[in-house]
Amino acid sequence: MPEGIASYLTPQELQRLGRLVLQSRYVVEGSLAGRHRSPLKGASSEFAEHRAYIAGDDPKHIDWKVLGRTDRYYVRRYEDETNLRVYLIVDRSASMGYTSHTRTKYDFACHLAAAIGYVVVKAKDSVGLCLYSEGIDGMMGARNSFAHLNNALKFLHHQKPAAKTSTAKTLHSIADDIRRRALIVLFSDLLDEQEEVIKALAHFRKQHHDVIILQTLDPAEIEFPFKQGTEFIDLETDERILTDPRALATDYRRAFGEFLDRYRQACNELNIDHRVVDTSKPLDLFVREYLEQRKKFTA
Repeated sequence: MPEGIASYLTPQELQRLGRLVLQSRYVVEGSLAGRHRSPLKGASSEFAEHRAYIAGDDPKHIDWKVLGRTDRYYVRRYEDETNLRVYLIVDRSASMGYTSHTRTKYDFACHLAAAIGYVVVKAKDSVGLCLYSEGIDGMMGARNSFAHLNNALKFLHHQKPAAKTSTAKTLHSIADDIRRRALIVLFSDLLDEQEEVIKALAHFRKQHHDVIILQTLDPAEIEFPFKQGTEFIDLETDERILTDPRALATDYRRAFGEFLDRYRQACNELNIDHRVVDTSKPLDLFVREYLEQRKKFTA
């Protein structure tokens, strides 16, 4: 049975994904020369600021036009270019094991993480992985190699949805662990204490990380299509409710719509890129359309 990249993506999908790129909207910190802006000042081509000349500075960085205008010596400082470090954070709580069709939310999230990870490494950027439920179940640092991505995906492939989740607490821990500015991509249904999760997302932004939320949901959770008497089971607490879903449909859709709207509002206020991902839709089409939209936004 194939493992790693081959267990998630076909050769045809890899070929299509290889033409895409994931851009950061903010300043990042990396370890390789690349195309993304860094807060460190170096000798790249993009101007950052002027600084008064100090004895010992390289004369080639003197701005002669400023000297002509002010009769003072200033050197030009530039934004160093860096590679992007992307951390894929995957939720494996029990609720991620739900499906109303052929693919669970967890399986879809893993495939989605594989696709994003491949795009990142193909562009010579670095990718890391964090898997969580009630706590951090596994974490791999960011590296720029297909071997590293393959090992991360092998690890994902051997994991299954766990019993419970503590999204907010775990995200705070991850934010504390990732010290250097990076791009965080969270794959989760976000079915947890909403205001606490939002505070945890704000923690990432306070640390100056760029954040993408891919809220992975089953179409039945969004549409609530149930018609006949149904027993609903909470996958994390095993609580069971037998009811007529037709009596609940209107209130459920309203409440779930408000739930999604609250996340959209909070992410908009925090400058976080939020997308709802329907697990019944073609994965590679979503990735291609999303990355093309993001590329235009960051251009």
